[in-house]
Amino acid sequence: MKKIAPHWQILIALGLAVALGVVFRNFSVAAGDVSSFALFANRATAVSSFVGDLFMSALKMIIVPLIVSSIIAGIGALGGVKGFGRLGAKTIGFYALTSLTAILVGLTVVNVFEPGLVDGQPNIEIREAFDRSVDSASESERAKVEAANQKQATDYLDFFKKLFPPNIIAAASDNGQMLGLIVFSILFGVGMTRLPVGEMQTLQGTIQGVNDVMILITRWIMMTAPIGVFALMFPVVYQSGAGLFLELGRYFGTVLTALAVHMFVTLPLILKFVGKVSPVAHFKAMQTALLTAFSTASSSATLPVTMRCVQENAGVSRRTSSFTLPLGATVNMDGTALYECVAVIFVAQVMGVDMAFGAQFVVVGAALLTSIGVAGVPSASLVAILLILKNSNVEGAETAVVALLSVDRLLDMSRTAVNVFGDSCAAVVVGASEGEKVLQGDLHDFEGDIEDEEGLLDED
Repeated sequence: MKKIAPHWQILIALGLAVALGVVFRNFSVAAGDVSSFALFANRATAVSSFVGDLFMSALKMIIVPLIVSSIIAGIGALGGVKGFGRLGAKTIGFYALTSLTAILVGLTVVNVFEPGLVDGQPNIEIREAFDRSVDSASESERAKVEAANQKQATDYLDFFKKLFPPNIIAAASDNGQMLGLIVFSILFGVGMTRLPVGEMQTLQGTIQGVNDVMILITRWIMMTAPIGVFALMFPVVYQSGAGLFLELGRYFGTVLTALAVHMFVTLPLILKFVGKVSPVAHFKAMQTALLTAFSTASSSATLPVTMRCVQENAGVSRRTSSFTLPLGATVNMDGTALYECVAVIFVAQVMGVDMAFGAQFVVVGAALLTSIGVAGVPSASLVAILLILKNSNVEGAETAVVALLSVDRLLDMSRTAVNVFGDSCAAVVVGASEGEKVLQGDLHDFEGDIEDEEGLLDED
């Protein structure tokens, strides 16, 4: 019997989670919150959340050793500063271009759809929904908004401090310090290439061995992906009420439309005309990573899967992907930047704040800057959105953000998938520019991975 491909397993798990979540919620509402079925459903979601947390923890467990070993081994393969400088310039240029393009797409779509207006006037019903959402918000949601409200514009100067963490061990344990870990790994890799040949080869061989082991562990973890995806999705569907979702339907549609335009139009055009590769082939190569990103809503947690898809399915070399992807998971947030722009303009429309071209240009710049270095974890853009709203003098920003946060999970999942796809496009385009034969082999779905471990040690 032929084994079901991993991306189909994950997709089936997503479908089952959605169906079961809807059924459980409908039966619980019909039976009453204190009924035996509702109590059973609450226990089921608690168990599911626990299993989902275990899956997320397993993915996050391998992020630090994978990033460190990948970057150092990749720089060693590049042969020193010269090769690294060329690769770095291409990568950073690509990320800057796609992030700016994503924001402009979001700005265009939100101005065309005007989700916060009715006949050119602020939507009073949505504003009332904002006020109601404050009363129904959970303590954790209020705490997030309160913490975000304490941030100041000058706090983003800490971004430069994070480049050089005083304690690299502490930085490795903090998602917000991932950028510092990358800088350390780059410095270590460049320093390694300056050692005598014998010492360098010994050290590089050891680090490459660590990287090979981490890839193998990634394979083991991904064998449990369908269970983990189901466990993550089921509680989300069960606990999400439909009321506010319906009231914010135009906002949802605007964000999803903008994300879809960037993911299915802008990035494929770049792949086709800049990378000279097939966008369809790349989508097929990235299926597993995109579904994992959508399920986990964390680009950092998805990084091991993204690296594996890009290397083994898209054919990008380790020396290219080991630099572009970890950096992208930290600083390249196309979906997040686009979302921040749409969310700010939407709230301004609802609150009756008329943003002229100049004010919207400021929002574009702020979204671009704040998206850099945003931690790849759920709802990390909350601080940036609230900060931009406050600096734009939009009244009631805290109330609006509470409402957006309460229905943010689906959009968070969607923009994370866009973030991950943007990172993978960078790896493919940069790899193609380096003369690599990307997306030219037969795609496979990692079948027989555990049995075929010899290929893990092959050189690119």
